[in-house]
Amino acid sequence: MQVSEAVHRYGRALGARVLPIYGGQPIGRQLRALQQGADVVVATPGRAIDHLNRGTLRLDSLVTVVLDEADEMLDMGFAEDIDAILADAPEGRQTVLFSATMPSRINAVAREHLRDPVRIQIVDERAAPGEAPLVRQMAYVLSRAHKAAALARVLDVESPAAALVFCRTRIEVDQLAETLTGRGYRAEALHGGMSQEQRDRVMTRLRSGTADLLVATDVAARGLDIEQLTHVVNYDVPSAPESYVHRIGRVGRAGREGVAITLAEPREHRLLKNIERVTGQRIQIQKVPTIADLRARRLEMVRATLREAILEEGLDRFRVVVETLADEFDVMEVALAAVKLAHDATGGPEDEQEIPEVAAPRSERPPQGRGDSGPRGGPRGSKPRPRTGGGPTTRVFVGAGRSAGVRPQDLVGAVTGESQLTGRDVGAIEIFDKFSLVEVPLSTADDVVVALKGSTIKGRKVTIRRERDA
Repeated sequence: MQVSEAVHRYGRALGARVLPIYGGQPIGRQLRALQQGADVVVATPGRAIDHLNRGTLRLDSLVTVVLDEADEMLDMGFAEDIDAILADAPEGRQTVLFSATMPSRINAVAREHLRDPVRIQIVDERAAPGEAPLVRQMAYVLSRAHKAAALARVLDVESPAAALVFCRTRIEVDQLAETLTGRGYRAEALHGGMSQEQRDRVMTRLRSGTADLLVATDVAARGLDIEQLTHVVNYDVPSAPESYVHRIGRVGRAGREGVAITLAEPREHRLLKNIERVTGQRIQIQKVPTIADLRARRLEMVRATLREAILEEGLDRFRVVVETLADEFDVMEVALAAVKLAHDATGGPEDEQEIPEVAAPRSERPPQGRGDSGPRGGPRGSKPRPRTGGGPTTRVFVGAGRSAGVRPQDLVGAVTGESQLTGRDVGAIEIFDKFSLVEVPLSTADDVVVALKGSTIKGRKVTIRRERDA
């Protein structure tokens, strides 16, 4: 929809007819529009394949193909669809490929489908030597059980005009948005499980200023340009440095300053170091604000708010209230009561417990599992032995969890029994009520999924797939 609206604006003077086609929209309307003809079709791969199979989308006169967000489309499993679409396109067409990151599989697509391509790379704007960077980068190392509380406290201290929080999964997005809303933030969730109409409403609220916090998955947030954005938060450390760079690049645009915040578990410390090595930029490890820090910050906000009110005109109409109370109480007591009321109106519930500090592990220390996360209903993890590979990892979704009696050893046994992996290759395991997530080496993930699909866990067949981020 975003791309279609942009093409419509750019092509209006040319009389260009633009047609968006995607799942969730009535197909009858699309069939009628395609029959009438279009100059530009903007489509999701799945719906494009549907129309190709129906014979309602004909590519014989196609001049240009654009693959936008190519890396994300491959991550979401659209590789075969893309191959099928391009196989139907004329050989003489121009093919343009856009991608935020350039992993090897993107280069493979370029080699197969592009002819004598020219590579254009937009370089991130870097601060000159001696100048402060446009994006201030910081990280907090803490246990998973305290992440939501720590994030709320950090946001309280930072006071962003608008913030974008990245989570790995839809479930995490919904849970975190609800938690932050309960703490007084105007938070909105955005992920692939929402309809286009729901997404449009969320973006309207964000851009109008009626929401100041967007919690989203990578895929759902792709292509969003929020002008008033000041903070980007990684609720988990991205495994690929390119993803980190792409996320934090949403602030610091057009010379604007921004802040990038990352919440890291101790076992993710090595990922932070890898990001520093690849980007050549330091990520400052900070301490989570204490209750005293938070209270001091709230008092400072109250002082600033009152000072602004004093400097404005129009206070005379309240003078009678102060004068009446001053006959009964000391003026200082009246002022203190006013400050208290202003303070109580500035935020959500007061924190009463300190968040424990967690020391970042030394680089030579092997990564540990997550361990029990505490609150009932949260994930329960194993403490797997350190993996021998040390390379990039991903997570496999298993459609059975605590309610089915699944334990970490059940999942490790299933993976090692059905695939070529050993127990040392299996990383962190999270067991939720209805599903589980198992960390495995990225290079073996597809083999693990295929192997597990033919097996049973706790005596029954379950859904097995790579974890979807949106």
